[in-house]
Amino acid sequence: MKRFWKEVAVDAERGIQLDGKPVRTPGRLPLILPTDALAEAIAEEWRCVEDEIDPRPMPLTGLANAAIERVAADPAVFAANLAAYAESDLLCYRADAPPELIARQATAWDPPLAWATTRYDVHFLLAPGVMHQPQPDATIERLAVAVAVRDPFELAALAPIVTITGSLVLGLALVERAMDADAVWDAANLDEDWQAEQWGEDALAAQARAVRRTEFDAAARFLHLRQTPDEADHAALA
Repeated sequence: MKRFWKEVAVDAERGIQLDGKPVRTPGRLPLILPTDALAEAIAEEWRCVEDEIDPRPMPLTGLANAAIERVAADPAVFAANLAAYAESDLLCYRADAPPELIARQATAWDPPLAWATTRYDVHFLLAPGVMHQPQPDATIERLAVAVAVRDPFELAALAPIVTITGSLVLGLALVERAMDADAVWDAANLDEDWQAEQWGEDALAAQARAVRRTEFDAAARFLHLRQTPDEADHAALA
């Protein structure tokens, strides 16, 4: 669709308007945002459209559409699918050699696990290699609750973060501001960085990583804009 509007505005309900007409999701639902900051950022994506609408440089709009259409339709099911990552969290699978990699994983991954242990009163079992290690039932249940209490906009952003990093713990640490986005990204890509240091970087792998980073950054920004100042302060203190 070609650009047909001249003015983009945010209305009193935090909806996006094009020349005074409300923007709707692809399923024709009102595009209403939960915070002023997120509404203004999405409005700016629409202001930056040139000749034709291209969804690729409009990731915040895409995440908002997903929250309103897909997640809000059945948030409990969406949250349960996301919480399943607790059963195979990246941070629980450790190398058994060499010593340098073992130490690097411990330095990067032990602190977020320790945070989650205290924050949610859970216990994690670590495993060498990639063979599946079941986690305690109480851990799975409590982390599932931690996901289920999130609203559709938080869940929509958590989905790409958790799937890209392979870690529910890192996703929760980001949403609760126990870690910043760069720290989460570095922790999630520790093994890949190690392999690149040992064998050199593959060009195709680097391209794929750049795409993932773009998606990750958009979701992290969406989460940040979703939080009100009071919610951000509460998350930082939790």
